Amino acid sequence: MGIPPHILGGLGTASYGLTKGMAIQNDLSITFCIPKPWGDEDQSFLKIIGMNSTPVVWRDVNWEHVKSRVGTYMDPQLYYDLRDHIYADFNYLYTNDLGCIEFSGKYPDNLYEEINNYSIVAGVVARQQQYDIIHSHDWLTYPAGIHAKQVSGKPLVIHVHATDFDRSRGNVNPTVYAIEKNGMDQADHIMCVSELTRQTVIHKYFQDPKKVSTVHNAVSPLSQDIIDIVPKKNPREKIVTFLGRITMQKGPEYFVEAAALVLKKTKNVRFVMAGNGDMMNQMIRLAAQRGIADRFHFPGFMKGHEVYEVLKASDVYIMPSVSEPFGISPLEAMQCSVPTIISKQSGCAEILEKCIKTDYWDIQAMADAIYAICTYPALYEYLKVEGKREVDEIKWENVGYKVRRIYEDVLTKY
Repeated sequence: MGIPPHILGGLGTASYGLTKGMAIQNDLSITFCIPKPWGDEDQSFLKIIGMNSTPVVWRDVNWEHVKSRVGTYMDPQLYYDLRDHIYADFNYLYTNDLGCIEFSGKYPDNLYEEINNYSIVAGVVARQQQYDIIHSHDWLTYPAGIHAKQVSGKPLVIHVHATDFDRSRGNVNPTVYAIEKNGMDQADHIMCVSELTRQTVIHKYFQDPKKVSTVHNAVSPLSQDIIDIVPKKNPREKIVTFLGRITMQKGPEYFVEAAALVLKKTKNVRFVMAGNGDMMNQMIRLAAQRGIADRFHFPGFMKGHEVYEVLKASDVYIMPSVSEPFGISPLEAMQCSVPTIISKQSGCAEILEKCIKTDYWDIQAMADAIYAICTYPALYEYLKVEGKREVDEIKWENVGYKVRRIYEDVLTKY
């Protein structure tokens, strides 16, 4: 997870949006524990604890040295306060000169080790901080949340942004499933990003429906510099865009197949598949096999500003996901006034009306929708204007109030 300007995918975007949306409630104070702060995060509305600056091994270090190392994002005094709460001998772990474990802040190869280390560090934080409720996002931080609950006796709420059933098209990794299920079993309440995900949690992880709520994501308002982007457009060509990880979960092959059908009827359309992932080369080959490589572009991974430049230059945005617990990117596209097509198998389909929905496998319907938006100005205008109007009303602050009600409910019962 990350905090802008360091976002790793939708999970980071959602956690940040939610935190920002909740921060407008003045009687709520939020401490955000992240693996690796960079020092340029906006801390005006929350407090950040860097898990890579939380000591697990006692080191005799002076104030100036600590300040030079953590001072950009954390009060050096906090380092010493945390150091007083080391609860076991962790000398066997690899630590740095501050006695801290260095987290990459990404998804490393030794992921399970990193998750375990994270929960060790969480034990120090949990013993030192004062709080009423613990909120863990996605399976990577469930063990940390459980540890914090055991130490403090405070209730744990977990937030399911996806399950391994979504990531693997049903071919579930038993280790990941076990971590997910344990987190759900130990949690006092489970928030899911869609009813789709809620049903998976109830039926595949055997959770009590009373303990599981749906809390749909929202979208943050566009900043002025994004509003000011003027797209480079060729009036004689339409641009259709797919933006996301090129992995089996996202259904990229359906996008390529639909593109081939559209190009049988018209030539003045270009297709952009922005992102990277383990199916990228396969998709490049598929586009070549279908004879459409000259109309297909693979610009690679895009972040921040680049994403919005691509969106604003697009005439159609499409998300053909096979299994998408929520899917924030269509909301971002609609915010940029781009007519949008989404799969019915996505959580955001539950709250969006002013877009076109097709089954992910129905490449004919998808091709028809793309062709129609590119060909009929009235349809294009309607989806462009009404889509933006709809999505501008889906605000994180409203989600924040909903989460607050769940917190209060959990605290009353606990």
